[in-house]
Amino acid sequence: MHTRRSKPPTIPQDINIDVLEDTLSFYIRTINIAVSRDLDERLEGLDVAKGTGKITTLLLVDDYPGIRPSVIAHLIMRDRSAMGRLIDQMEDHGLIRREISPEDSRAQELYITEAGTALAVKIREIVPKQSRDFFSFIPEDEQRLVTDILRRAYRRIVGLHE
Repeated sequence: MHTRRSKPPTIPQDINIDVLEDTLSFYIRTINIAVSRDLDERLEGLDVAKGTGKITTLLLVDDYPGIRPSVIAHLIMRDRSAMGRLIDQMEDHGLIRREISPEDSRAQELYITEAGTALAVKIREIVPKQSRDFFSFIPEDEQRLVTDILRRAYRRIVGLHE
């Protein structure tokens, strides 16, 4: 199921990446690319492969029936138009459905479909395993520490309580 990428080109082991060598942001961005590629390989053929935000959206809609797109957009750091396209795509694939809010006719609420629920079950198995496998070269206690640090940063950025 999971395939390894081809061997990388020969790179001098003493190469230095200038000021980026000591910046957390560089490592986060490049690791994000690698993790996303690996996850997309594992999700190939599923309606949440390729692109970001679909998995989080699916899980949030499953966990919080009636959640508004604006809440999800804030949590996944998407603008209104990008969120609209993402929801359109997921609705077209039969994963979620929209309803007009009974409290505010201008607002939409999102609900999971049967297909969405089934996919959420698969995702909850695949994603943690992919993360464990991808970072298997880092001891679990260090993974927990990094996760804790990044969780605190994320929660502060999006305005959630720690």
